[in-house]
Amino acid sequence: MSIPAFSRILLKLSGEIFAGDQDYGINSKIIHNLARKIIQISKKNIQVGIVIGGGNIFRGISASSQGLERVPADYLGMLATIMNSVALQSALEKLGCDTRVMSALSITQIAEPYIRRRGIRHLEKGRIVIFAGGTGNPYFSTDTAAALRAIEINADVIIKGTKVDGVYSSDPELDPDAKKYDSISFKEVIEKELRVMDLTAITLCKENNLPIIVFDIKSNNGLVDIINSVPTGTTVS
Repeated sequence: MSIPAFSRILLKLSGEIFAGDQDYGINSKIIHNLARKIIQISKKNIQVGIVIGGGNIFRGISASSQGLERVPADYLGMLATIMNSVALQSALEKLGCDTRVMSALSITQIAEPYIRRRGIRHLEKGRIVIFAGGTGNPYFSTDTAAALRAIEINADVIIKGTKVDGVYSSDPELDPDAKKYDSISFKEVIEKELRVMDLTAITLCKENNLPIIVFDIKSNNGLVDIINSVPTGTTVS
């Protein structure tokens, strides 16, 4: 049996993944498959924290560009992340996994308030912790929330699940000559303006020496391969 490469991870998932082939909303089959993959690594005694975007339900920046004020638009986006988090919690618990949702926004009927020490304690007890509500502040993306929470809980790595299998020199869907990187430095990401995570998140990770692994969340064994140190996706460090 291989020894896991990490003991505590922060898994970042985009909200768009939850929609599947739909334009918006939550696809229950996708959620179930994600839950199954997450439980696979949790059973390897990996402590798992999760941050989910809300783009499948509401995106604050897009709404603000259409006339809605940025601050309320961002709060609506935060509420969308809570909806996704509760949906994933339900799928995980149906599979017998002990899970907690901790929200940066006060919504105590469905989520605990985010308290760093309590979140770490949940992880130490083997519970999967889903950090919802972004940072609780407008103007910050869920990428930044993922970086912040990962640093706060002393995660070994951020693992970002996307629709592509790593980081490319340009959009591989638009550019057939796009080059995939197996590894790349934070400095190169910033200089080349690659869309790994937003600049605030990248800067936080760089300053705290927190690596990021980007991989295709749709792959059957990608998450387990990362945990088992099998070269997968792109490592940013």
